[in-house]
Amino acid sequence: MEDERSLSLLKLMVNEGLFPSPEEDEKRKIIVEKLKTIVVAWAKKVAWQRCLPKQQIAATSATILTYGSYGLGVHDPESDIDALCVGPFFATIAEDFFIVLHNILKSRPEISEIHCVKDSKVPLMRFTFDGISVDLPYAQLKVLNVPENVDILNLSLLTNIDETSWKSLSGVRANQRILLLVPNLKNFQSMLRCLKLWAKRRGVYGNLNGFLGGVHLAVLAAFVCQNQPNASVIALISNFFSTYAMWPWPTPVMLQDGMLSNVEDVIETRFYMPIRLPCSPYEYCHSNVTKSTFTKIRAEFLRGHSMNRDLLKLKLDFDAGRIFEPFPYSTNYTRFVKIYLSAPDQDELGDWVGWVKSHFRCLLLKLEAVQGFCDPNPMEYADMDVSEPNVVFYWGLNRSRSNFVYIEPVQEDFSRSIYCGYYGIRGKMELSIVQASELPKNARFDSGNGKKMKACWKMLDYNQRRAPAYSQHLPSYFVGYVESNGDTECPNTPLALDKRGCKSATMPRKSPIRVRWFSLSISARQALTNASRISMIKAIGR
Repeated sequence: MEDERSLSLLKLMVNEGLFPSPEEDEKRKIIVEKLKTIVVAWAKKVAWQRCLPKQQIAATSATILTYGSYGLGVHDPESDIDALCVGPFFATIAEDFFIVLHNILKSRPEISEIHCVKDSKVPLMRFTFDGISVDLPYAQLKVLNVPENVDILNLSLLTNIDETSWKSLSGVRANQRILLLVPNLKNFQSMLRCLKLWAKRRGVYGNLNGFLGGVHLAVLAAFVCQNQPNASVIALISNFFSTYAMWPWPTPVMLQDGMLSNVEDVIETRFYMPIRLPCSPYEYCHSNVTKSTFTKIRAEFLRGHSMNRDLLKLKLDFDAGRIFEPFPYSTNYTRFVKIYLSAPDQDELGDWVGWVKSHFRCLLLKLEAVQGFCDPNPMEYADMDVSEPNVVFYWGLNRSRSNFVYIEPVQEDFSRSIYCGYYGIRGKMELSIVQASELPKNARFDSGNGKKMKACWKMLDYNQRRAPAYSQHLPSYFVGYVESNGDTECPNTPLALDKRGCKSATMPRKSPIRVRWFSLSISARQALTNASRISMIKAIGR
């Protein structure tokens, strides 16, 4: 009977469109292979720029490691690809990743919408590759050659790496450890797909809103799988809800991974629901859980546990689809905080929304201070009655405090938080209180559907002229132009070594002219203004 119910649940997942087609899977595999080829060529190019010996240039390499939902094998047709670029010791993130590799990717016709996200916790490039969104962070190992099958669980490879590389590697290492530790990979993947649908439908998915992220669900699911190695998918889901409905939080959830546990020092940001990453005894999943979101997550665990008791009793009239019913926001709350975000165009809106969402925990804490409880619905909606591009959020407010009307002080305080440090074109942010009866009908609050937007940060300074960028390691080597958004354009001409080992640029074949980039001392270059540098380069070109 359990096997039949598990099969019925998987059919539900198929009907919900949670499984990519074989063609879509093949497309993702091709993209990953192309990225591997690109970064290998990039590593050799950077080695040549560093004037490494020919033997080292031939031996050096880089690779791509996937993680996230794609790396765990639980992606759906709309999922992006989380792919970590792992490079050799001489390839830096500031110059070689965000400039050289950026320009290589930007020049390819199948890649578009490329942005550099430099100020996030894990710096990365975000772009679209043949219609599929890719997040590409970078990790630099202290080795010359990074093979395709590099073992990043080998701690000796991680010796003396920088903090950014360590953070970038944590997601991949956690993924690989989870895949090694679960006793039945197929059942784990099926269970995790179901749980992600449940979390999204019930409004408890999204780390920026203070809820569960993908890695949180993966560790929680793996823990249940370890404790029930022979259970069916339907039994695993039932055990998931019973386990965490009764879990003695804030006791950390830790996989059985052979590492020594240390539960004494759980820092404040992980206080409510600490979940340890399985790749280190001291690392925990980054969490934005607050008092309000913890209360809702616990309530949803209890709801799932109550409903799944029917599964254990094997009642014939039980409908498993009830677990995934969308959360009824419009009937659970009488009042909402409306968060209206807009920008002059769609590109700027994506940047602005991403920046504001990264500060949502700050807003949530402010609302909790005056309301006691706030449910930050993660879904994004659009106000169709407004011509400017916009995104709207509706957060449910405490029913017992209906006297909260004045939102202006909260808006002023939150505005100071989000406008400080943002260098792009500032969008609009407005907060207001709306009644449930005033909710727009086209928002479809209880459908589990909404408009989703991938956030990008572009720190722009439109008053700054682009300036030439020079290699930190070869002072005379011209890398490209740094544009006002921090991106860099490479010169259109390929660079080569002449007989004396100097960098030179070859003009297109139709022109016999050859251009030499003259060597300048560091002090001389620093003495030049940006304008004089540009003029000098143009003069040399003539």
